[in-house]
Amino acid sequence: MRILILAACVCFLAACSSDDAGNGPVPATSIGTSGDGGGSWWWPFGGDDNEAAMAAFQGPELGVNAYLWRATLDTLNFMPLATSDPVGGIINTEWYSAPENPNERIKVTAYILDRRLRADALRVAVFRQVRNGDQWADADTNPDTAVRLENAILTRAREIHISLIQ
Repeated sequence: MRILILAACVCFLAACSSDDAGNGPVPATSIGTSGDGGGSWWWPFGGDDNEAAMAAFQGPELGVNAYLWRATLDTLNFMPLATSDPVGGIINTEWYSAPENPNERIKVTAYILDRRLRADALRVAVFRQVRNGDQWADADTNPDTAVRLENAILTRAREIHISLIQ
């Protein structure tokens, strides 16, 4: 009787498995970038328009949307990169001071929250400090700064997507 119950449980669990695209890892491919002096970046493809074009490449898995990932790196390329986690979808920059304003510096953290190319899959936090003598003090940031960065990243992601499906 125990063997029969065990066999029924195994059959039940096997029937519960799903091929849903939202579950489990998405296969990825490596595509070389053009115009940046070489290198590569990671591209998850699952149901994408140009899946056949990307199928020739192979590489490790990326946990977030590759369009948003690459677009974020492209948009923030003027700032020194502190850390990046392509599986968790977090990009942190170091503090950056514009040459024309050395008494102010900013730091950006970008969060890519989904594998789909969607506006709500991206969040950007901007931190600002001003110099008071020899010390740096936190200062208010214009909320429009984060929105403008998000819009620039989304625009770049769309450009990348369009260039690859044509």
